[in-house]
Amino acid sequence: MAGSRVDCKVVLLGKAYGGKTSLVERYLHDRFNAEMPYQNTIGAAFGAKRVEVDGKIVTLGIWDTAGSERYEAMSKIYYRGAKAAVVCYDLTDDGSFERAKFWVKELNDNEEACRVYLCGTKLDLVQENRKARRVDYHMTTDYADEIHAEVIETSSKTGFNVCELFEKVAEGFARDPANKQTVQICSSVPQYPSTSLSKDAENFQVTEQGRSRGGCCS
Repeated sequence: MAGSRVDCKVVLLGKAYGGKTSLVERYLHDRFNAEMPYQNTIGAAFGAKRVEVDGKIVTLGIWDTAGSERYEAMSKIYYRGAKAAVVCYDLTDDGSFERAKFWVKELNDNEEACRVYLCGTKLDLVQENRKARRVDYHMTTDYADEIHAEVIETSSKTGFNVCELFEKVAEGFARDPANKQTVQICSSVPQYPSTSLSKDAENFQVTEQGRSRGGCCS
């Protein structure tokens, strides 16, 4: 990210088809393309966005990792040093929640200081058909209490709770005394140019300037 800084490294983890890339697309671009065929993330994709918290700016560096188990070792490389992890699971797929538990254990074993946010995706499908839900909300909150995490259910299709999720991440980072020297006062933030989000071995771009270009948090 030329000419800019990343205050908070955020990694997205979860099973393939779990909605991670759509979540990033909605947050950074405020868009969702239901007609686009699924493309498996190879390696990881990176993008960044600046968020104001308590009169200061936090730059979130967001890594969207591959969900396929064959890229598992590669995903471990990307979560090293992460300050926050958004562990995604598909509300219509109970197996994806079991996979989320795997990633939580990996983080607890290797990145103890990383804050965990459990993110249920595809809420719109559950709202359209309650019988489609395969992951019980109360079960996830009980598990979150156990691992000291937060739970939020989102819909990338409608945008519901997407910005709220990343705002929670930024607030959790900025308000942690350990990160006091990292965040910037708003008036001192450099006006660096947009940077692109690139996906390894794929042509995939998301710009940093979601706010100025009509992003969901604008």
